[in-house]
Amino acid sequence: MTGKLKVLVTGATGKQGGHLVRELLARGHTVRALTRTPESPAAAALAERGARIVPGDFDDQGSLERAARGVDTVFAMSTPFGGGEETETREGINILHAASSEGVTHLVYSSVAGADRATGIPHFDSKFEVEKEIRQSGIPFTIVAPVFFMENFLADWMAAGIAKGSIAMALPATRRLQQIAVADIAQFTALVIERREGFLGKRIEIASDELTVATVAAQISDETGRHIEYTAIPVDAVRQQNEDVARMYEWFDRVGYDADVVGLRWRYPEVDWHRFDTWVGEQEWPAIALAATVL
Repeated sequence: MTGKLKVLVTGATGKQGGHLVRELLARGHTVRALTRTPESPAAAALAERGARIVPGDFDDQGSLERAARGVDTVFAMSTPFGGGEETETREGINILHAASSEGVTHLVYSSVAGADRATGIPHFDSKFEVEKEIRQSGIPFTIVAPVFFMENFLADWMAAGIAKGSIAMALPATRRLQQIAVADIAQFTALVIERREGFLGKRIEIASDELTVATVAAQISDETGRHIEYTAIPVDAVRQQNEDVARMYEWFDRVGYDADVVGLRWRYPEVDWHRFDTWVGEQEWPAIALAATVL
């Protein structure tokens, strides 16, 4: 499909959705940005770039249907963080039903790599429940399944440790972990939207790079000029705080992602596919460290 498209982006004021909104606008498409908080600074920033901000709530089916009315593509995503896994599944199915009822001709769902492999990780399984509903619905679809976000190292729970000179994860230092930059997810998803015919009915796992967690610490150390120590913590220490995350780390260590990093670079050269060291070099580490120290 070529030409200007009308796309509804859910999660538009978050990292993944926000990057996609900006990518689609830069490519000349018309974007509706769905948000529960249209008055937020993030929504205002998207509006300034040319997005049409549409209010919507995943538990208000009418608002979802109004948002999806007349668009070519719906980008659907939801998250368990805040409402839990059952909420994530319900919200994903609700936007699916809205897209289907409005006759949308392409639903792009953001899942997670490995979700179709019976991992036992709650926030993987919740996404796979949505995937199954999508396949049974009859709507034309593509499932994009990214691996671990590089941006996780900027999140409060990681950045605070980095500010103090440490990265602590429940993985051996030599364990390789596939990762992806959020900007690469946006570029690939935009490609899927623009070239829908070649992606219909497919589930594609995407990753930008693969490296050991010790190398992650070393590359951040090189960029910041500060020694960042990698510490492997017991998974039971994580389990005391979050069973879901503990199961994820256990799966990373036992099985792990296996997206075709080399093949993706060869088949889709239009996407930047950041190496981790390149991504590290693009971040404002002094500002990040400063923000983390005042949490």
